[in-house]
Amino acid sequence: MTPIPDDFTDLFERPSHSVLVTLDPDGSPHPTVVWVGYDGEHILVNTADGRRKVRNIRNDPTVALTVIDPENPYRYLTIRGEVVEITEEGAEEHINELGRRYMDLEEDYMTEMHEGETRLVVRIDPEEAIPVVAA
Repeated sequence: MTPIPDDFTDLFERPSHSVLVTLDPDGSPHPTVVWVGYDGEHILVNTADGRRKVRNIRNDPTVALTVIDPENPYRYLTIRGEVVEITEEGAEEHINELGRRYMDLEEDYMTEMHEGETRLVVRIDPEEAIPVVAA
């Protein structure tokens, strides 16, 4: 596991949009814009069961992710890694936390908004982290 550089952990504390790339069964990339978190060890993505990215990850856990600074799109962090867990445990709380960060929503709004979905937390082991600050 590669730790996230200290001077880039702020991206996980702000509403930094990210692009998660999973691999389709034919090996082609499937990019998806996601909200993202970091627990000090793993990158955390919240999604709903049954989505294409989940099916792709269950088929091949190899992923890449780019986290973009919301104030400077030329400052970003690219991560290559492997999904080490997909779990329902804590997923409702996690989506509510992300909803507060990204949309300034009340605590349970995200759960209510996605009623009937099975929420999942995807834990990614960051095997390589590439920080970029350009122009």
